[in-house]
Amino acid sequence: MSPQTIRVNRDIQKEQKERAANLREHLSRQGTLVINLVSSPGAGKTALLEATAKHLRGKHRIAVLVGDLATDRDAQRLEPFVPVRQLTTGGACHLEIDLVQRGLDQLPNEQYDFLFIENVGNLVCPASHDLAEHVRVVLLSTTEGDDKPAKYPKMFRTSELLIITKSDLLPHVPFSIPNAISDAKQVRDGIETLTVGALQGEGIAEWCEWLQNKRQEIVSTTA
Repeated sequence: MSPQTIRVNRDIQKEQKERAANLREHLSRQGTLVINLVSSPGAGKTALLEATAKHLRGKHRIAVLVGDLATDRDAQRLEPFVPVRQLTTGGACHLEIDLVQRGLDQLPNEQYDFLFIENVGNLVCPASHDLAEHVRVVLLSTTEGDDKPAKYPKMFRTSELLIITKSDLLPHVPFSIPNAISDAKQVRDGIETLTVGALQGEGIAEWCEWLQNKRQEIVSTTA
């Protein structure tokens, strides 16, 4: 029996984008701001979320979806502070909208002010996938080197805010904040920037104020 080729004329990426757009609109109507946190491994996403949850405790309803290739260790760290669900990719280098929807369905049935998606640590693949976020925030730690915006331009071009993390290590590493910001702005003119030290609380109030202002923009435009 000779082999046969079956053509399936489906644009999978288009379908995923449509699903992401529909979910984003739904969450906007609820007043939920969705933040996609992206970075390389170890840049401090979980530490930032811990500090954020502590700062906003009692003021806003927060939930987190944590993406990792394996283990639920980050989710365990966040569980004492917020409702959280682990999204384990089993080897995939990024999250996709179906996994995000599955995790969202498993969260307690509440209307959240902020939904954080902690993406898989990777500065390449996650840049190409819409997870229904309203804003994409890229973290760059001082231990990584200040040349990453130039070396991984798509991630910084598709992000609205750059957070430089681990500021407490600046005296000990060859990292230039002005150089990193300059490269980021060459990639995306107008990208906003913050510097934080999550363990010491530096910059956390400014970050949370940015979140609150951004949420108000989304809520007011969809009311």
